[in-house]
Amino acid sequence: MAPLRVGFVGSGFNARFHIQAWQGVRDADVCGVWSPNAKNAASAAALARSLNVGPARPYPSIAAMVEDPAIDAIWLTGPNQARVENVEEIVDTIRRGRGTLKGLACEKPLARNVAEALQVKKLVDSVGLATGYLENQLFAPHVEAGKKLLWARGAATTGRPYLARAAEEHSGPHMPWFWQGALQGGGVLNDMMCHSALVVRHLLTHPEESLATVKPVRVTGHIASLKWSRPAYVKRLKKMMGPAVDYAKAPSEDFAAVNIEFETPGGIAIGEATTSWSFVGAGLRLSAELLGPEYSMKWNSLDSGLQLFFSREVTGRAGEDLVEKQNAEQGVMPVVPEEYLAYGYTGEDRHFVNVFLGRERPRLTFADGVEVVRTLMAAYQSAEQGKTLAYPPRGIDTFVPQVARGTWKP
Repeated sequence: MAPLRVGFVGSGFNARFHIQAWQGVRDADVCGVWSPNAKNAASAAALARSLNVGPARPYPSIAAMVEDPAIDAIWLTGPNQARVENVEEIVDTIRRGRGTLKGLACEKPLARNVAEALQVKKLVDSVGLATGYLENQLFAPHVEAGKKLLWARGAATTGRPYLARAAEEHSGPHMPWFWQGALQGGGVLNDMMCHSALVVRHLLTHPEESLATVKPVRVTGHIASLKWSRPAYVKRLKKMMGPAVDYAKAPSEDFAAVNIEFETPGGIAIGEATTSWSFVGAGLRLSAELLGPEYSMKWNSLDSGLQLFFSREVTGRAGEDLVEKQNAEQGVMPVVPEEYLAYGYTGEDRHFVNVFLGRERPRLTFADGVEVVRTLMAAYQSAEQGKTLAYPPRGIDTFVPQVARGTWKP
């Protein structure tokens, strides 16, 4: 079978993680990159060529990439605020008979709110395009191995799990648009809770059953600005990200928590998820737990098994060569080798390549992406009302959070 030839929309941090992950993907080549920044697109394409994962080249437009017979599938990794227009350009090109694709994969979240998510799904459905929702943490090796073993041994003999926890924490995003609620669609809840809320549901789902068997029935959300609205950090953030990011006037939440009560074939189960842009530590920390009647599992990405120590005599430039969102270069430092593999990018890319080649059924589609966005919006709505809400809450498909509207006051 000929390899799947993939083009990327987006050339930033996330796209480069996928390109690095492609070193562990068979029967697929990275063949194209489009970005509104032509220089960045050329740089990402050069990275792909240097890693020998495909003959990538930059394209002048998304339409040009879809039209090219040398591209079979698209990976969407651009910013949230461009999601709808990017999908519109892909679908319009296909409708005009100017191109065909085997599939479209989209990074999290699928959109900024439910209305946009439904629009994206409707667009791709209108041209019969196969879809994949890119959620890397479900494919993290530790999550996959832990879930498989606990369900095979613990749940099979003593009963289903009843409590799952997940968290994602770091010191803040790389780019200004992430910090702007109107562009990103919210704060850390919209940015990262899409991971954690889906991870807890995934862990509570039997490996041979669908996510639909673990049904959310009640959602409690809480958001806060713990760090970046403090005057000293407002100034620091503006200096780092530019004057458009002013948390004295238009803050986004830097902490979020959600409690989800699920109805499962074995009774009630609980998912607890937290996310933070105010975490002070070595760098990005991902964690998960699953508990049942006589068993448990835990994962912490910073417990990597590899540590380095640098004394105060060792000085150098700041970077992220030890761990994503690295906060220091001295002292005892955990190292996460091949982060793209540890965080699940290789596994998810390998899976969706096989899906679009017709070898596997998709574990996640745009329909799942819509449901994730609906859960996030329910958490925002709960936080704004200060109470637990039955799921799905009334009016959720047209709801836009106060953070996204610029009216939220911490």
